[in-house]
Amino acid sequence: MLRLENVTVRYGRIAALHEVSLEVREGEMVSLIGANGAGKSTTLKAISGLLAPSAGRITWEGRPIGGLAPRGILKAGIAHCPEGRRVFPHLTVRENLEMGALLRRDRAGIASDLDRMIARFPRLGERLRQAAGTLSGGEQQMLAIARALMSRPRLVMFDEPSLGLAPNLVQQVFAIVREIRQEGLTVLMVEQNALAALTLCDRAYLLETGRVVGTGTGAELLASPHVRAAYLGGHAAAA
Repeated sequence: MLRLENVTVRYGRIAALHEVSLEVREGEMVSLIGANGAGKSTTLKAISGLLAPSAGRITWEGRPIGGLAPRGILKAGIAHCPEGRRVFPHLTVRENLEMGALLRRDRAGIASDLDRMIARFPRLGERLRQAAGTLSGGEQQMLAIARALMSRPRLVMFDEPSLGLAPNLVQQVFAIVREIRQEGLTVLMVEQNALAALTLCDRAYLLETGRVVGTGTGAELLASPHVRAAYLGGHAAAA
C-alpha cells in the first residue's frame, strides 16, 4: 500500500533520514519508535508532502508520490494528524472539522461524517461553536483526530498522539486509535511511548539517528534486549 525505498531527507546540509525503507500494508497498524531526533516525525512529513526527499522513492499503491504537495497526498487518501495537534485556534470546533473535509464535494457525506464525529467525540459536540484554541489539550487532540478522519482517508498517520496528555487521556487516545484500526483503516503511528506503540501495532520499525536499525512484529521488538534496555526501562511489561 505505502512503501518507502531508500528515502533520504535533508535539512540543509544535515541528513535527517538516511536511506530509510519501510512498508505499510493495507489494514495493518505500523508503529515507528525511537528517541527524540531519530527521524520519526520527519518520515511522516516526507510521506505527507511537507518535506521533499532528496533521494529515494515513496509510492502509494504503486504510484510515486514523493514530491507531491500535501493537498495531493490528502486527496490520494493519506491523512496526517500532526504532533502538537495543530488545530486552527481562532476557528470554531465545527469549522476545524469542516476544514478536514475541504477537498470533498459530497455535502451529504460530509454532514453524515460530522454527525459521526460528534457521536464519537461527545465533548466536541458540546463545543461546536467554541474556538478551538480555548479547548483543553485532550480536547484539542480529539479534534485533531476527528479533523483527520473527516477527509475519509484510507491511511491515517498519527504523530505523537499522547504527547503532553494526562495519563487517563492517554489511555482514551490509544483506545480511539485501536478502534480506528479495528474499523478497517490503515494506521502509521509515531509514538514515544514505546510500550504502548508496540502493544498496539502489528509491526514496527526502530529508528536511530535517521536510520532504520530494527524491524519486526510488536511482540518481537518488545522481546528485543536492545529495545527493552533503551526504550522500556530494561523490561517489557505485559501487554
